[in-house]
Amino acid sequence: MPVSAPATVREQIASGKTAPLYLILGEDDEARARLASEFANVVEEDLRPFNVERVYGGETTAVALIEAARTLPMMAPRRIVIVSRAERVLIPKHESQKAERDLEALEAFIESPEPHATVVFEASGLDKRRRVVTKLIKHATVVDCGGLDDAGDAQRWVRAQLKERGLAMDADAIRLLVARAGADLSRLRADFDRVSLYASGQASIGRSDVEAVVGLAVSQDDWAVARAIEQGAADVALRELALALDAGAAPLMVLGQLGWVARTKLSAPRIPGAVEALYRTDLALKSSGGDARMFLERLVIELCGPGRPGQPLRRG
Repeated sequence: MPVSAPATVREQIASGKTAPLYLILGEDDEARARLASEFANVVEEDLRPFNVERVYGGETTAVALIEAARTLPMMAPRRIVIVSRAERVLIPKHESQKAERDLEALEAFIESPEPHATVVFEASGLDKRRRVVTKLIKHATVVDCGGLDDAGDAQRWVRAQLKERGLAMDADAIRLLVARAGADLSRLRADFDRVSLYASGQASIGRSDVEAVVGLAVSQDDWAVARAIEQGAADVALRELALALDAGAAPLMVLGQLGWVARTKLSAPRIPGAVEALYRTDLALKSSGGDARMFLERLVIELCGPGRPGQPLRRG
């Protein structure tokens, strides 16, 4: 089946006339997840708890997925089933007779899907040699949320993000951002989000902002983020946070360190606001299922204070 653009699929969602099967592929994790979530808009908001089901490939089975799709919609024309990380259900880790039977059942479903349901498979990559994948590509509407081929693609991606968010960035800053992140979309998105947060409130993001936040790696240790906040250096703190998380630091461990900074190093007038920010971040990390990196980056900016470097810190 021909590949569709995200814009085309969004038109189908807006019209409420969606196909039975979609397969969203591409390197851009956030774009894939965002497009998959938009399918919920086919159903009226009040009826979504009954007619929109979200499952994760690593936590479901082919049989459970089929049963979810075969459930009749309640007071709505369609039922929506969104399968995130679908590669984990389409390509099971452990092969067995049961897994093979489940995949055969899924193949039969793909060849003859339920007319009342729209099933959205969202995956980062699939082995197209697999029979079930071949059938899905043949029968589903395939959507490309692809990656970046070169620096030109990366610069166009940055400009599109700026337009979407209502931001401005100097041409020199865009070139530097792309030069440092390259065509690695995951890194480019993380660096773009970090510099946007760092320069929030400015009329335009400049080269110096990119140099500050997306600069060369600095020496990193377990308490580097905390020390940078103690010094009120938001640029260093954000850069060290990225290094810590990329090295595998647990978000809740980082949050604990930031809590120590708030309790012992911030000036007295700023402690109540910092404690509130810590509480919000703790709640978000434990309950929302959102991007832990983004939550911690926002917290770092708040703890460093306005104006970078922030307000005076309490010593001792």
